[in-house]
Amino acid sequence: MLQALVDEGNTVAVIEHNMEIIKEADCIIDLGPEGGDEGGHVMAVGSPLELLDHSNVSYTASYLKKYLERKLSRD
Repeated sequence: MLQALVDEGNTVAVIEHNMEIIKEADCIIDLGPEGGDEGGHVMAVGSPLELLDHSNVSYTASYLKKYLERKLSRD
C-alpha cells in the first residue's frame, strides 16, 4: 500500500520500527539516541545502505545491519 502511494508521486512519511519496511525506504531519518527527554537528536540520515555506515551511533542502523546480515545468510 505504501509503495502504491509513492508510485503515484506522493511523499509518504512513516514512523516505523519494522525492519522489513525500513529496508525499503528511500530515505531514513533516525532520531535518538533514546525516546523522550533522551531523544530527538538526528543520529543518521540516508538510504538503508547509507545508514549502515552509522551502526556505531544509530540503534536503527545497528538493528538494520543485523537484520540484513541474517536475511542474506538465509538466501
